[in-house]
Amino acid sequence: MATTRSSSVARRPLDIDEMAAWRAFVLANARIVKLLQGEMECEQGLSLPAYEVLVRLSEATDGRLRMSDLATFATLTPSGLTRLVDKLVADGLVERVRCDTDARVVYAAITPAGLARLKQAYPTHLRGVREHFVDRLTPSQLAALHAALDPLVAGCPTES
Repeated sequence: MATTRSSSVARRPLDIDEMAAWRAFVLANARIVKLLQGEMECEQGLSLPAYEVLVRLSEATDGRLRMSDLATFATLTPSGLTRLVDKLVADGLVERVRCDTDARVVYAAITPAGLARLKQAYPTHLRGVREHFVDRLTPSQLAALHAALDPLVAGCPTES
């Protein structure tokens, strides 16, 4: 029975290597996100989640995503995402667009001003990601990290 196996696995304490890997992952993520957030706020007056929303929208077909789909990619609660999109709309960086064929569907769409703002903020984000993450690892470490983390995101929702 699968539940017995998963229950016994869940009760098995982490060994020293497992705990070290877990702590390194959590601390590295928290440190890097905090640094990127601070730099983005200080240099660009833009939150890291706002930047990520603009990136997702810029990469989407027609520059728009359903709010429900955008929520699956955000590291925010649905209400937090709604507040963030409200702010981006107020700033003219995003607009809400109703679906022509289904009134229940609302899209968030990046505006030309949003694309310009994203291009302005990109160098700060790029520099931070390079300085705090990419340039601290060798190419083989980056490849190993990618291979190690890929299975963890494999079950995450993706754009369709």
